[in-house]
Amino acid sequence: MDRKDVGILAMDIYFPPSCVKQEALEVHDGASKGKYTIGLGQECMAFCTEVEDVISMSLTVVSNLLKNYKIDPKMIGRLEVGSETVIDKSKSIKTWLMQIFEEHGNTDIEGVDSSNACYGGTAALFNCVNWVESSSWDGRYGLVVCTDSAVYAEGPARPTGGAAAIAMLIGPNAPIAFESKYRASHMAHVYDFYKPKLASEYPVVDGKLSQTCYLMAVDKCYRRFCEKFEKFEGKQFSVADADYCVFHSPYNKVTVFLIIHFLKSRFYLFTINPFFCLICLLFIYFKFSTVDEDAIEKLKPFADLVGDESYQSRDLEKTSQQVAKALYDAKVGPSTLVPKQVGNMYTASLYAALLSVIHNKHASLEGQRIMMFSYGSGMTATVFSLKAKKAQHPFTLSNIASVLDVSRKLESRHEVSPEKFVETLKLNEHRYGGNDFVTNNDTSVLSPGTYYLTNVDALYRRFYKKKGEEAKDAPKIANGH
Repeated sequence: MDRKDVGILAMDIYFPPSCVKQEALEVHDGASKGKYTIGLGQECMAFCTEVEDVISMSLTVVSNLLKNYKIDPKMIGRLEVGSETVIDKSKSIKTWLMQIFEEHGNTDIEGVDSSNACYGGTAALFNCVNWVESSSWDGRYGLVVCTDSAVYAEGPARPTGGAAAIAMLIGPNAPIAFESKYRASHMAHVYDFYKPKLASEYPVVDGKLSQTCYLMAVDKCYRRFCEKFEKFEGKQFSVADADYCVFHSPYNKVTVFLIIHFLKSRFYLFTINPFFCLICLLFIYFKFSTVDEDAIEKLKPFADLVGDESYQSRDLEKTSQQVAKALYDAKVGPSTLVPKQVGNMYTASLYAALLSVIHNKHASLEGQRIMMFSYGSGMTATVFSLKAKKAQHPFTLSNIASVLDVSRKLESRHEVSPEKFVETLKLNEHRYGGNDFVTNNDTSVLSPGTYYLTNVDALYRRFYKKKGEEAKDAPKIANGH
């Protein structure tokens, strides 16, 4: 069986239509003007109302992908889910999704959920890619789902929330192919961001430690990536060899001249924005490669900084942002659209940034390299490389961009007042882990074909319906029955 150019054949995204404007949230919270919109670089934040959750979003995005690309459900042989949003401590989200395939007589699908903060989606993706590349592959497609709802208690972290689910079809002859030899990881035991309170969705965060961990991970992964690239290619790798750099980021800070204000902000909670990641890479690039003479002169005073010194140097930040601005605009800027509009999507964040590149650059993307950096607190991190390729319909870059339909999805959202947003989060907080309740079943802002939660019974079993198909006298989608 042909296994050339294994990678992402198709993508789709679903995010809740309900959103709150960050500018309005600033006023509601009594924050200074620009604290969220400029300080965090965010414009909108999607959130789940009481009728949506990570399961309903996953059901929706998988159903949409199969329909939009005309994929026979029998042709899925592996299904992996990445999520850090706990619905059940034993039953995987994947099992809820299996009902879509059961209807078509396909129960022979390997894979379960992967969980490690925001890295779970990458782990699920690697599992599917490795399966297709292995002797275990049976010729069918792999399917990856990244799904999360990021919510925070009232306070400075709340504006860094968001919600989405992304589905990716995996197979050979892909338009977004893995350069599997070029992959480097850094993993360690750290308490920087974690969720030990099983009765709550909210995390425990050590912001300063998380900042250091993130930059350390970028540093170590990138150096190891360069070593592997040189081993296989016989030449050094530099940032210049990547046409686009896509970083995991829960919020964007794209106004270059306010980068210092952002880094000092108390809203900097558990990771870094893409711009500062590029600064980190640029500094490594300076120390281990060759850059232009002007950059060398500007960065030379910092050449002896190591470890935490380089991660925490404000002077290095200021100098690097001057050197990196043009590089950032060209290589990172195209990845920021969806994250800026939807917010933090945890496992889906990195892949929302990737599909932003596809949306913005699909017409000129063929032949170009995309360097990806995935980070999950705790901590796990990987730098890996993708290459855009020519492919056959329906798996072309232009068709993926058409199916994603990012602009229409963003424009058709329903803006909710901050007061209603806060009220919804309080209700969801109260119901988290609860049972024996019925939702309001309000689907007025949902598009036809969207799954939604109807009720949770006394035995904690969750029931879902699909908008537009309620009239069908069919069993509700529940926990496997």
